[in-house]
Amino acid sequence: MPTVKATVGQTPYATRIETPGHTWTVDEPADVGGGNTGPRPGELLAASLASCTAITLRMYVSRKGWEVNEITVEVTSERDAEAGRTTFQCRVSATGNLTDEQRARLLHIAKACPIHKMLTNPIEIRTELVAGPAPVETSSPSTDATS
Repeated sequence: MPTVKATVGQTPYATRIETPGHTWTVDEPADVGGGNTGPRPGELLAASLASCTAITLRMYVSRKGWEVNEITVEVTSERDAEAGRTTFQCRVSATGNLTDEQRARLLHIAKACPIHKMLTNPIEIRTELVAGPAPVETSSPSTDATS
């Protein structure tokens, strides 16, 4: 997976996100001090799950030759701080000529998208602080007492 880079400067919370070939802004709403110039970070996580599910389903129905006009995936999330748990609720709809059996299969396939798999398996996050630019050294007169 390619590297994603996030950079925040002096503007509170407005963060430039860079991926190969794309740049966009993530921010916080004004009521928490942001400028509301882009989605919140949690919204991007939900959007990743929603879009990956929709893309996976579109690939599957296209490969099967099923008549599906549109696939919509809505994702909401709820954080339970006491339990240390986040729950994502995915609601999938597909318009087209589908049997009950095909709809059941779509539900199974929705749970097989790569982001769904990533979020439902153990996740390890390794964070390190890397050195920034070296500080500029200034010279001061020598105070050698032995002279």
